[in-house]
Amino acid sequence: MKLIDRFISRELLLHLGFAVAVLSLVLVIGNIFRKLLPLLVNHDVPAEYLLTFIAYVLPFSLIFTIPWGLLTAILLVFGRLSADNELIALRSNGVSIARICVSLGVLAVVCTAICLWLNVTVAPAAQQKLRSTILELATRNPMALFGSDQVIDQFPGRKIYVGKKEGNQLENIIVFELSETFMPMRVVHARRGVLEADLQNHRILMHLYEARYQQRDEKDPSDLRRIRDGINMVEGTLPISLEELYQKEKRRPSRSAMSLEQLLEQLKSGDQKEQSASRTELNKRLSFPFSCLAFALIAVPLGITTHRRETSMGFLISLVVAFSYFLFIIIADTLRNDPEMHPELLVWFPNLLFLVVGVLMFRRLARQ
Repeated sequence: MKLIDRFISRELLLHLGFAVAVLSLVLVIGNIFRKLLPLLVNHDVPAEYLLTFIAYVLPFSLIFTIPWGLLTAILLVFGRLSADNELIALRSNGVSIARICVSLGVLAVVCTAICLWLNVTVAPAAQQKLRSTILELATRNPMALFGSDQVIDQFPGRKIYVGKKEGNQLENIIVFELSETFMPMRVVHARRGVLEADLQNHRILMHLYEARYQQRDEKDPSDLRRIRDGINMVEGTLPISLEELYQKEKRRPSRSAMSLEQLLEQLKSGDQKEQSASRTELNKRLSFPFSCLAFALIAVPLGITTHRRETSMGFLISLVVAFSYFLFIIIADTLRNDPEMHPELLVWFPNLLFLVVGVLMFRRLARQ
């Protein structure tokens, strides 16, 4: 049995590593490249920032890919064992299905512990670092925030469109100055412009040439008939404060980037919606790692029952099971600001459902 345990453990680890790598590539790296390659090409972003983004996103992605990868590995390994009649040979020699799954149980517990560590400690810290990366980029190289045919919305109260950028030279510039309700109160059009970094005063100077602007009425900004044209400027300077960008990021922390201490502190606030959202986030961080155990329990009967060797079939079944599980998490996250729906309990429901169904299927399989 030690030989069998080593064989099953090796096969599970190999398929787990392969599945996690593939899923991370598809779900994370592909998404990062899709978002950052235009940034890298058009915004002159240093190449090391690409690696930094990947490093900070990877811990958060592993929370999803490790349970999903374990599910896929179990389906592939036990599907192959069933298709090759190796399980029949073992059980005909008196080895129970529970004994065959001992190494799988150990691996599932280890994956649960790793996901719990990532979810509680590593991923929130990495998310916080990811949010601060744009601040570091703005501090070191504020010109990198601007690119050709891009809308720059990082600066509070402004949206800036640049048609073309070459170095610090800009063409076809439109600057929208927004109200507190995100109404564009003033729109500035400029044929060309020049960027200048004033890092000592924590600001960017945008020198505009051949510019004109339009102003909405302060009392009735929704009345387009009261929009008035301003004077045309041969040359003007628009200062953009980086301090506002810093304050914006500090003022609006992402809940997924909060530590456990910060979430527990929010539970003491008087806002019921904030309390509900914090409770949901806490329970999600604690419940999601146990999906490894739920997936392990339900995947063994599914893998043996399908009785197929094809890798594509294993991936297809894992996709259906994982989507069913993640659907409850998405619904709970959507309802996190509604305390009457108790979303903090809903995040535990897929674990309970999969464990109950898995136990029933496993018992039925063991009696066959």
